[in-house]
Amino acid sequence: MNSRLLIAFLVTTTVAMVIPGPDMLFVLAKGLAGGRRFALLATSGVATGEAVHITVAATGLSALFLALPPAFTVVRAVGALYLLYMGIQTIRSHGSLSPAGTSSTEGRAGHVYIQGVLTNLSNPKMITFTIAFLPQFIDPRLGHVWAQFLVLGLVFLAFEFVIDGSVGVMAGRIRHLIARRTVRRGLEIGTGTVFIGFAARLAFEKR
Repeated sequence: MNSRLLIAFLVTTTVAMVIPGPDMLFVLAKGLAGGRRFALLATSGVATGEAVHITVAATGLSALFLALPPAFTVVRAVGALYLLYMGIQTIRSHGSLSPAGTSSTEGRAGHVYIQGVLTNLSNPKMITFTIAFLPQFIDPRLGHVWAQFLVLGLVFLAFEFVIDGSVGVMAGRIRHLIARRTVRRGLEIGTGTVFIGFAARLAFEKR
């Protein structure tokens, strides 16, 4: 690895990670709903999606989206629809962020992981990230491009657990503070609205 590029990657990724996005919001919501376990499951799902994106970029298959712009548009539309769906479901599902609403935790745990994977895979921003961002920190002169992608990918996944995972775990620890029904509904409506806002921005903003 080029040490200068690696340091720049660490700094840039840290800044990008701390800005709330769909992934962080998803992990936060699941942490509030099911505590530490749900938060870590959600983070693992998101990280799995990121691993898929990074692997695709590293093998060069992501060039498909550059060669066929309609493919990118399709993924973009799917991502917007999925975020819209999650927003509506969060608003409609009374008690979705409830500390007491964990009686069916065992049955829903697997769904949390799958939702995390889908949330990330359907986010076109990750495609843009792997195509346009990661290669900026690769030094072809050093060779072993795949290995450089692997290092950057592992660092990015580690940051996912450290930053988004920590947010989710902290949310799980303050669940008792949102035991009041009115506070809970306010958080559900607010979270759902933000998801819908992300969907609208994804659907209408220019590439």
